[in-house]
Amino acid sequence: MSDGAISQDEIDALLAGVDMGGLGSSGSMSSSSPSVNIDTAALADFLSDTAGTLKSSLDTMTGSVFEVGKPTVEAVDRDGVLRKVPEMVVSVMNDFTTGLSGDHVFILAPEFATKLTALINKEENPDLDDMALSVVSEVVSQHTGSENTKLSQTGKLNGLASKPAEAQHVPKAMVRFQSSKFALATYPVSVDGGAFSLWEIFAADVANGIVKALGGGQDAASTGGLSAEEMQSMVGGAMGGGMNMGGMNMGMGANPMGGMNMGGMNMGMGANPMGGMNMSGMNMGMGANPMGGMHMGGMNMGMGVSPMGGMPQNIPNVQPLSFPNLQTGMGSTEQQNINLIMDVYMEVTVELGRTKKLIKDILGMGEGTIIELDKLAGEPVDILVNHKQIARGEVVVIDENFGVRVTEILSTAEREAAMH
Repeated sequence: MSDGAISQDEIDALLAGVDMGGLGSSGSMSSSSPSVNIDTAALADFLSDTAGTLKSSLDTMTGSVFEVGKPTVEAVDRDGVLRKVPEMVVSVMNDFTTGLSGDHVFILAPEFATKLTALINKEENPDLDDMALSVVSEVVSQHTGSENTKLSQTGKLNGLASKPAEAQHVPKAMVRFQSSKFALATYPVSVDGGAFSLWEIFAADVANGIVKALGGGQDAASTGGLSAEEMQSMVGGAMGGGMNMGGMNMGMGANPMGGMNMGGMNMGMGANPMGGMNMSGMNMGMGANPMGGMHMGGMNMGMGVSPMGGMPQNIPNVQPLSFPNLQTGMGSTEQQNINLIMDVYMEVTVELGRTKKLIKDILGMGEGTIIELDKLAGEPVDILVNHKQIARGEVVVIDENFGVRVTEILSTAEREAAMH
């Protein structure tokens, strides 16, 4: 590194939002993340109800019989999930935009993604290309839609919406999700004798928002604030001694009822029978305060009456800083704006078939020349809108005019494939 260059591994780590010390080192970003409480049991109950819907959706889309077990839900950090998944993964970003806001990510092993593509597209050993990724995105969209519908039915998350699912085949270190704790749900899935896992990740705020909408959870859990017990532990314990900060003993002065008394420049430990916190340092003219408030040279910074010492339970609301998601998507308001272009004309074309000819053959055409197309008699014709195929149909005659009856609407995967 003396030449100032940066390795590819370090670039991957930077993009993934982890420390250069490595994904498993104590120097990772997650080690300094604030404590977050997630009601994993309540979230697991909700997701267990959607497992049956996931099975039905997979059965319908593939024509096969899937088995989807009840998911396990745990609160983990980034390092925890990276230890569970393979080196290469298919990740699907499906963040919430309306009703909830935050990360919502699905992770599949490449083998599972390939299996789904093979079953849905009815082909053997498909490549994990853009078409395969669009198939996986459609599977995730179907499942997320059922989750959103169920949550909307609670009456507390009406209008819940997500960004369009976007799948990518990347190294696991490149998957984008927060470094602090989040909820990880693991679905056991099996089909045709093969066993797979589907991982679903919810940001802490999203997980707690879901639990709260279902009538569970605690306010403290959603804020990420410190509990009263954690706060009490930080200031010396329920009945314990002083607080040593980096070798500087902020010793106890004589305060029989244990308030916070910031006394003189005394680094020693004084007599404090009830274990209050005396921060010895610069004498700020403290008067006697037998019931424990914080008195600084006539300015009373009272902590309230606490007859047994320590800090009272009026805990401030401490929250971690959250940054807005940089990815953009179409929200429900933007989708409604489609009404603005409803009266715009588009060209609809019915294509009987195609063929290729040499220039000399084209120059030799005349009246009566028959051109053979690539379609068989009775085969469906293609229906195109602005030269992009969207459906298939059959030719009919209405009075003295030709028409076409739509017999099939192309799936999302077929339409995207026709564009390439």
